[in-house]
Amino acid sequence: MTMRLILRLIHRLPLLSTLALLVLGPSGANGVAADPPVRPLRALLITGGTYHNYEQQKEILTAGISARANVEWTVFLENGDFSHKLSIYDNPDWAKGYDVVVHNECFCDVTDHDFIERILAPHRSGIPAVIVHCTVHTFRKLETDEWREFLGVTSHQHGRRRPLEVKNLQPGNPIMKQFPLSWKTVPEELFAIEKVWPRATPLAMAAAEDVGQPPYTVRDHIVIWTNTYGKGRVFGTSMAHDNATMQDPVYLDMVTRGLLWACDKLTDGGQPKPGYGTKTGKP
Repeated sequence: MTMRLILRLIHRLPLLSTLALLVLGPSGANGVAADPPVRPLRALLITGGTYHNYEQQKEILTAGISARANVEWTVFLENGDFSHKLSIYDNPDWAKGYDVVVHNECFCDVTDHDFIERILAPHRSGIPAVIVHCTVHTFRKLETDEWREFLGVTSHQHGRRRPLEVKNLQPGNPIMKQFPLSWKTVPEELFAIEKVWPRATPLAMAAAEDVGQPPYTVRDHIVIWTNTYGKGRVFGTSMAHDNATMQDPVYLDMVTRGLLWACDKLTDGGQPKPGYGTKTGKP
């Protein structure tokens, strides 16, 4: 091979490399196309209140969900009595920069409409939400229904703690496809659901005989659901009074799928969309 031919091939190498990429596409050494890199979902966890160990729960939720999905967290934790107003909501732009907000808070006596409107406005404009347990009873002294319309359910009471048999109502729903048809919890609080709002979809229920108003009979109550609020998606569950429930893989799998659904990052088969799972590709 002459020196002139060698130099000509060297000059052509960048062009040949580019053509090879165009023909073969991006792939690993095994020739399988790789998922395009995506940034993690930016999640804000707002938590605090009474009755629950929110210090532990913030660790359970953030670590558990991030082990199952491509999510990075900012945590705001602030405790206080029932009438406490979380300071994060003083800023009208409190949700700016986040892809989803997880509400795990418990402040039932707040009735300030302007304050509650600052919470609702970003969700109504399209910020997805995940509702956990006592958030359902937050602002329950409010006489008007703007918070309940956001939640998708209305509840003011719960029964005594007991193991719940949770029945899957929508096994074909992407959130519920991998959820058992029947799941027995540790002792849990069953919230009395007085109303399911028109844009909410029940996904699972449990029954008890001492929930709601007497005379007591065995009644079914929704424990997992989805809702549409304005332009935003809302996923909710009334369960996880007990940390043992929250730590259960069944619960964490379910909440992770609910969060991904709220962000439109869940496939019809109940798996994270490409780039939003873990390294294993599974929730």
